[in-house]
Amino acid sequence: MAYEFPEGWRFRMTGWRKFFILVFLVAVGVMIYRLVYGLGAATHLNDQWPWGWWIAVDVLIGVALAGGGYSTAFLVHILHRKQFAPVARAALLTSMLGYILVLIGLFMDIGRWYNFWRPFLVYPGSWHSVLFEVFWCISLYTMVQVLEFGSIVFERVKSDWLKRVFDAMLPPLFILGVVLPTLHQSSLGSLYVVTVDRLDPLWWSIALPIFFLLSSFFVGPAMVTLEGSLAAKAYGRQMEIPVLSRLVKVGAWVMFIYLVLKLIDLGYRNQFGHLFDGSLESNLFLLEIVGGVIVPMIMFAIPSVRNSAGGLITASVLTVGGVILNRMNVVFTGMAAAMGGHYFPKWTEFMVTAGLIALAVLAYCFLVENFAILPAEEHVPAGKPSEAHTSYTVVG
Repeated sequence: MAYEFPEGWRFRMTGWRKFFILVFLVAVGVMIYRLVYGLGAATHLNDQWPWGWWIAVDVLIGVALAGGGYSTAFLVHILHRKQFAPVARAALLTSMLGYILVLIGLFMDIGRWYNFWRPFLVYPGSWHSVLFEVFWCISLYTMVQVLEFGSIVFERVKSDWLKRVFDAMLPPLFILGVVLPTLHQSSLGSLYVVTVDRLDPLWWSIALPIFFLLSSFFVGPAMVTLEGSLAAKAYGRQMEIPVLSRLVKVGAWVMFIYLVLKLIDLGYRNQFGHLFDGSLESNLFLLEIVGGVIVPMIMFAIPSVRNSAGGLITASVLTVGGVILNRMNVVFTGMAAAMGGHYFPKWTEFMVTAGLIALAVLAYCFLVENFAILPAEEHVPAGKPSEAHTSYTVVG
């Protein structure tokens, strides 16, 4: 049972990375303070607003934006659309890091954090709890992604028998890696179905689970595009425009389905009057739908736009911004009138989120510089993605 660790682990220390390390260390101090002194001292949460910044950003938004992992895996490993394989590993890495941060964010938001292990046990009534299902699915899916990543790790950390073990596990892991996210992505919407008398009717719907699931799917290609553009800039690479152009086209079709269902739902519940009444809620809803769904959907549908780096990035930013605004509207805008009281996050709440993002950036840089995550650069004509066997490379 021999292991051969590669020599020359790399991590370039730049000014930005030193800054991210500093931000993360400050956040660690804040997290320790929160664990010692409690939520009351470290946040502005109160009885009217028990769910705040960490739930909205670190959990609801974090889980949605990590959807690129399961949406890409569904296309590549379930539907066998191998033209998307060049971005599959990067999507897995980004999603895995995102879910690890979600678990840390959940841990920070537990009042009695030392009881974090209790949801892993089954109590009477647990099977009827949406939160129980969300916790289990997120935890299991994170473990599935870590196991999937193990196959990549043992390409460099030489251990033939472990490599064979992890490779043998991949088929069932790919299936679980698609099934589990569809459960908890939709169940996060189910959490707000019970707020029928509190959540603004522009966002409340019995179809919220479907809307949450569809939006997490179509934001996946946009997140993969943004991750690819940032990696290309950071490491002096070319964007995988031919691959990403076809990937966002899939996302555009899902956006179209989402939009049609949204309009049908609003009409069925007679909410078009509220939609154009000029209130803050209606204006933010229109911004979310027009700026975050309709405009990028049209941009993705135009070949000349989606085949250019500028068009891809712009439309992807709008898509990601639209999903972020949707989750913020559900948690804050749509609930404000019913919740009463006042809530604005404390600086420590912002600091924890900033620290988690800094950790994700640092971890991503280390992993792509030491493991074969990004595709080996090939000059492929625009609009003609290669469907040949994909090779990956270490960058740095």
